[in-house]
Amino acid sequence: MTLPLARTPQHLQDVLDRLRDRHECVRTGTKSLNGWEMELAADAYGRIHTRPVPGTPLSGVQVRTGEVEAVLAYVIRRVHTGVIELRDGDVTGWCPPSAVKDWLPESNLASGTAVRIRQGTRFFAPQVVAARAIVSDLDGVVAWGGDHPSADQSLFFVDVEPDAVSLLLAARRLRGQ
Repeated sequence: MTLPLARTPQHLQDVLDRLRDRHECVRTGTKSLNGWEMELAADAYGRIHTRPVPGTPLSGVQVRTGEVEAVLAYVIRRVHTGVIELRDGDVTGWCPPSAVKDWLPESNLASGTAVRIRQGTRFFAPQVVAARAIVSDLDGVVAWGGDHPSADQSLFFVDVEPDAVSLLLAARRLRGQ
């Protein structure tokens, strides 16, 4: 989406108000388990969009843009290269808030801060070790559903709140900044 150039301060305010109104149409006011706001739609006017995952055959995954995108793309690439080879369609990101249980880590899908990789798959012991190594490399920024009492081995999710400095630092490190 391109923004029109602001001709006056009032015009700029009008543009900002329209953008804020558009964003409001996807907001829920409800937080996922990790503290991020769930959104009603992806690829709309919110913060969750289909993003590419370089180094994989995926056509894209719906995740929250910015630092979350950088961290989850890294997780997906590492799973693809070190745990299980992925095909297009193997990874899902965002899903509607009505499709998740808000007391479980799967609620993080509705905030765009989680991905499911081959839902229903159970990892073999060496794959479990590799999945835990990926999580360990991110210093607590990401958690794996296989280590949660609900034991969803397909789920990887951001495990810090929106204002966590550790997320910003991890994303910068992954981007080489």
